[in-house]
Amino acid sequence: MKFEHMLKEASALKDATVAIAAADDQEVMEAVSLALKHDLAKFHLFGDATRIQKMASSLELDTGRLVVTHTSSAKEAADRAAFAVRKGEADVLMKGIVPTATFMKAVLNKETGLRSGDVLSHVALFEVPGRDRAIGLTDAAIHISPTLEDKVHIIGNGVSALRAIGYEMPKVAILAAVEVVNPTMQATVDAALLTQMNRRGQIKDCIVDGPLALDNAVNLAAAEQKGLTGEVAGQADLLVVPQIEVGNVIYKSLMYFAHASVAAILIGAKAPVVLTSRADTAEAKLYSLAFALLNAQSKKTMKQHT
Repeated sequence: MKFEHMLKEASALKDATVAIAAADDQEVMEAVSLALKHDLAKFHLFGDATRIQKMASSLELDTGRLVVTHTSSAKEAADRAAFAVRKGEADVLMKGIVPTATFMKAVLNKETGLRSGDVLSHVALFEVPGRDRAIGLTDAAIHISPTLEDKVHIIGNGVSALRAIGYEMPKVAILAAVEVVNPTMQATVDAALLTQMNRRGQIKDCIVDGPLALDNAVNLAAAEQKGLTGEVAGQADLLVVPQIEVGNVIYKSLMYFAHASVAAILIGAKAPVVLTSRADTAEAKLYSLAFALLNAQSKKTMKQHT
């Protein structure tokens, strides 16, 4: 899956709507402009209405595909945007110029937010120059030091996110510093347990292997040098990190050293959530929207079949 193909798939969806919390930001509005040009969705924008309308005018946006709701604070914007998605008025929630802590409180609010009872986790998708398809990474933003049980849910969310964009049976690598089980390294023990759980059918719709060091997960030659075989070694679709620091470093290394394009969403809420940072480009926000919209459509399809 390449990002341009993901954009085409998302643009083929009909009647999708995105609610943006605190949309009164130039980068956010530029992402909206790009999304409208790609015919991705309609938008419900919450925030300072005067600023939003001024930016929309300067960008010459199609105001017929925008609804603007004025809010007096970023907190109000986050609360109302999340509630709009909860009520079914929008399919995806996106973070604008609002502090992450404030935004996440709105997402997790029991009465007005998107808490579903499932574990929430972050899934990033990278298009790396020189690679033939995108690779996923989880969890680089939510779980600081996930337990074995957390990792089962994190894998489930990541697999669901990839299946929504066409990866029928994702190959999941459980990362550690080494590729052998060492009882003094919990990451390797967890990796072996997760691999066995997958083989016994406790983790479904994917192929899991680990522990694998990063090189052995993404490079066939490196895997062969270590004598590693199997369907995951050297050709992983999804990298599962043992803790947040590892995920954070891989995420930023791919962006700043490998010059990868990125799309990132939260999975496990009532609807997909686009959680971007101020440093993300309008293009990254656009790709994240496409990723989220395809996941929202997949969620709808699953509900219709149950």
